[in-house]
Amino acid sequence: MAEEKTDAVRFQPEIPEPFEEGFNIKAIIAALFIGFIMLPGAIYLSLITGGGLGGAAQWVTVILLVEIAKRSFVRLKTQEVYIVYIMAASLVSAGLILGAVGLTLQGGAFGDLIWKQYLIQSPYAESFGLTKEGVLPRWAMPPLGSDALVKRTFFHRDWAVPILLLIVHNVLFRINRFSLGYVFFRITSDKERLPFPMAPVAAEGAIALADASAKKETWRWRIFSIAAMIGVIYGAFYVVVPSITGLFMAKPIQLIPIPWVDLTERIGEKFPASMLGYFTDLGTLFAGFVLPFWIVVGAFISCFCAKTVMNPVLYKLGMLPNWQPGMTANPTQLVSTMGFWMNVIIGGAISVGLIGIWKMVAAFVASRKREAGLKEEQLPPDRGDYPIPAALAIWAISTAIYIAICHTLVPDFPMLFFFLFGFVLTPFLTYASARMFGITGVATGISFPMLQEATFIMSGYKGAWIWFAPMPYFNHGYLVQGFKQLELTRTRFASWYKAEFTTLVIMLFCSFLFWTIIWRMAPIPSATYPFVQRMWPISATFQCLWISTTMPGSESQWILKALHLKYILATTGVALVWYGAVAALRWPIALFYGMIGGIAEYPHSALPMLIGALLGRFYFAKKIGPEQWRRYTPILLAGYACGMGLVAMVSIAVALIGKTIYQLVF
Repeated sequence: MAEEKTDAVRFQPEIPEPFEEGFNIKAIIAALFIGFIMLPGAIYLSLITGGGLGGAAQWVTVILLVEIAKRSFVRLKTQEVYIVYIMAASLVSAGLILGAVGLTLQGGAFGDLIWKQYLIQSPYAESFGLTKEGVLPRWAMPPLGSDALVKRTFFHRDWAVPILLLIVHNVLFRINRFSLGYVFFRITSDKERLPFPMAPVAAEGAIALADASAKKETWRWRIFSIAAMIGVIYGAFYVVVPSITGLFMAKPIQLIPIPWVDLTERIGEKFPASMLGYFTDLGTLFAGFVLPFWIVVGAFISCFCAKTVMNPVLYKLGMLPNWQPGMTANPTQLVSTMGFWMNVIIGGAISVGLIGIWKMVAAFVASRKREAGLKEEQLPPDRGDYPIPAALAIWAISTAIYIAICHTLVPDFPMLFFFLFGFVLTPFLTYASARMFGITGVATGISFPMLQEATFIMSGYKGAWIWFAPMPYFNHGYLVQGFKQLELTRTRFASWYKAEFTTLVIMLFCSFLFWTIIWRMAPIPSATYPFVQRMWPISATFQCLWISTTMPGSESQWILKALHLKYILATTGVALVWYGAVAALRWPIALFYGMIGGIAEYPHSALPMLIGALLGRFYFAKKIGPEQWRRYTPILLAGYACGMGLVAMVSIAVALIGKTIYQLVF
């Protein structure tokens, strides 16, 4: 810990440079480039392959800006580079994250409405009785049969309230996270003086890219270009062929199966309920390069042992009664999770949460003793600070508005739980995660698994509306590292606020525009978008299962029947013992966290990631050098994602032109 703190302090110059503004016209131009060029490619790629641009959008934007600056004889400031970097991350990000059902969707805020239009029209909603009049809220989605759904358009009055709520939520969420995140940055960085060991890494990256604008040749561009060409070549077969053939064929041609090669049905003849296969997107292999080696190994061990080896045993014991011969990966994953593994997943998550809380308390006590003799904080001038009480007041007002909105939308739900989530759990989780960032550089294991779902079920509320309300239940702990990186790059905090709300406007407009266009091209999901056609049904099934637990008169409540307290408690105990054993044997703790996370994964993703991790550790690291390889890996992944993203952008351009010509002719 002392070494990490020394490294973080050493990054600070002896005579600190003044804080400077990083938001200007260059940042706005970069944001427009991402919104109108990168965002549609991210949407299209996520629908077809399930991947996205990820860090590629950040790299492409920053490198493009640097190259333009070099040819214009302009040197970019570090502050400008870093603001562009975080703007890119904000624009091309997951617009929809449903943790309980395992669904993420890139493409900005309107991806949430695209998911809801599918949910209400899906056969799973009908089978659970959710499509009846008044069951699902009109303020969340149009009713079944609405012209807004039939004509696949957002230009309809049935979307007016859902879109208004979407905009209000996105504005409130940013106010809420910036205010509370700033409070805990002041506490963890200025008062407790935590080291934030990973913050200098990102800050140095911004400085290196700023130096590149001075026409200094760097190895990053060379590695990035190689990986991008790999993405372009592979994407030509993986993305372009199905996109082009989908213009004139009912079922597009897939030279490479999307998203995976599934062997589950075949091996199920001899090993019932056993799952096996592999994702065909090379991005999964590249992810194995980047992720910590023992995380990948642990995830593969637990996933393979659970889903491939143990499933046939569970079937023989009669614990997977709903499995039938001929089932493929998705239905097998559903019945095995509902039959047994959901309890293990929850128990493992509880153990990780308990470990995280114990670590937080221990670190808090140690830091208090260590810092008892330190002098009072001195705030750097011109950093952009304002009083902590003012920040707390802004956060409290935004939380109160969230509670008022939720109570207005779902008046029958007890208000006590809104206050509990907003004013107790959110600050606790934020502070706990902020300390983990400050001590270790990453947030590890501070969460309450399934707490929101359990609250809905145990509250006594009957109905489906609460599942769509914008609950004020957040974890803003990751924001403290962003503030620390601003401090290290000497960027005024106000630059981040301006950049974030500028990107919000651009994101909302571009997300609305491009989701409207892509949805009009073909139903989502459909054969035109093979990944979501394969994967969304299982997510819809799980969400309908959760919603059914609070439906009045529901007799099935499969989720409740699938939960067994004895299995959850047993898993929690075994996991805690295993953590103690790993620590006592001085094995990598990452192995433990990987094994906990791997239980919920498909073997289809665990296998290629393991191959990537093994290639990286035992071939490339030895050939290139471990330290140099560690620097290469994130750039390789970003470059590959960029190449795939460029191919996706070309594909969507061709698809748009083709659809337009088709409509004009016919």
